[in-house]
Amino acid sequence: MKVNHVAMQKDIHIALVEDDPELRQLMQLILDRSPGFRCSLHFEDAETAIPEIIRYQPDVVLMDIGLPGISGIEAVQTLQESIPDIPILMLTVQVEQEMIFKSLYAGASGYLLKSTAPVEILEAIKEATMGGAPMSREIARKVIQSFHRPQQQLSLSARELEVLKHLCDGETYTSIAELLFLSPHTVKVHIKNIYDKMHVHSRAEAVKKAIKEGLI
Repeated sequence: MKVNHVAMQKDIHIALVEDDPELRQLMQLILDRSPGFRCSLHFEDAETAIPEIIRYQPDVVLMDIGLPGISGIEAVQTLQESIPDIPILMLTVQVEQEMIFKSLYAGASGYLLKSTAPVEILEAIKEATMGGAPMSREIARKVIQSFHRPQQQLSLSARELEVLKHLCDGETYTSIAELLFLSPHTVKVHIKNIYDKMHVHSRAEAVKKAIKEGLI
């Protein structure tokens, strides 16, 4: 299926990669019935999509993250290696910060929720073709919140930093209590506060983030 840019030079040609057949068909209809847009390529998996997108090079790619086989993020990385200038917009239900940043680091130009209104998706596609980085409001809020985290983590008290250091050293709750002359209950309270301030849910996450942020 070759994209005829000469006959449809005013249209924005879009490749859609979405494994949900109903959603894929709906997106195709929305794009093809919107003046100035054309869903020129559509695929249910990245394995089929990647070589065809590289071959025909549409103007924009709408990429789902949760694809079977090769993930949307892996597909973005592969496409960016071959056609680094192509705008790729992630279209997903996932709002986790880790997924957002993995997508952006892979080379995605923007990140939209599947619940985004069709008119906003069309505007985002236009924005992407002009070099913009469109994001749904919820996604933009997550990105902004991520920049506040280091300040929150640095608000640990001196005692909490002591407890965190011992956590990173592999000490048990009981041994931390003995080393710091605290009750086990008090140690548990400090650890709960540490997790809350660092936005983590386990010792492993706390240690990883402490090292990354230079807290120990």
